[in-house]
Amino acid sequence: MDQANTLRTLYENQDGLAPNVSNMRTRVFSFTSGKGGVGKTSIVSNLAIELTRSGNRVMIFDADLGLANIDVMLGLNCRYNLTHLLNGEMRLNDILAKGPEGILILPASSGVEEMVNLTDEQKNVLLSEMEAVGSQIDYLLIDTSAGINGNVMYFNTSAHETMIVVTPEPTSITDAYALIKVMSQNYQHKRFQILINQAQNETSALDVYKNLLTVSDRYLSVSLNYLGHIPHDPQLKRCVMRQKAAVAAAPESPFSKAIRALSERVQGLMIQPHATGNAVFFWRTMFESQTA
Repeated sequence: MDQANTLRTLYENQDGLAPNVSNMRTRVFSFTSGKGGVGKTSIVSNLAIELTRSGNRVMIFDADLGLANIDVMLGLNCRYNLTHLLNGEMRLNDILAKGPEGILILPASSGVEEMVNLTDEQKNVLLSEMEAVGSQIDYLLIDTSAGINGNVMYFNTSAHETMIVVTPEPTSITDAYALIKVMSQNYQHKRFQILINQAQNETSALDVYKNLLTVSDRYLSVSLNYLGHIPHDPQLKRCVMRQKAAVAAAPESPFSKAIRALSERVQGLMIQPHATGNAVFFWRTMFESQTA
């Protein structure tokens, strides 16, 4: 059995994968990175559409506070945003935008400096409002900003699963490790899903994953699960320039095919019944035990 199949088999035999769990109300996944420009927003926006096509109700939370751009990427003109919610001017349902194929988008506020550092009170307002719409969606995808600031840590530790997007660039790998280290040592966050983006092929993607796994095994006590890879695809850039989702505008492109495979894998992730960090505060109804 070759290296790719070996690692894939090991991954699928871990307790992190299982059939869909029907009695979980909402599943919260954060997509994050140590370095900017790794393609998180493209992945999140297209994955949301694929999850919707599988019959799920999906919301994207554009949590790149201060530099939000999911609405721009999808060609949307959002009249209201997170600022109106946190200022008490609007309720959550009033600011939600409808994206392609019915996905919901909670737009952040682009270019507003004070949005970069939410106060505890603002975080409480936001999460209380989210709790109120918990029964309306199956998946919440959080597109965080890059780096290790307090908001990134807050949203990552509030999610069921933390998806770290890494590219084969050495700086991306180094910064991804730094993010894992901070979350592990400062926030006791021990479980991560690793998604390799812009890889030339699966072999190069697995090399990136193995490098992260080797150094993490040596210095940290964490679990890194290989979630797969997204290939480098010039068609994606053309879709971004047209402000169109690639899975709709170029459905047979390598990128779109990889997103469909990612959607299947994401839907197969089993949520741990006892979440850590701030997750219990995120949506209390999300953490019902799978006691069938």
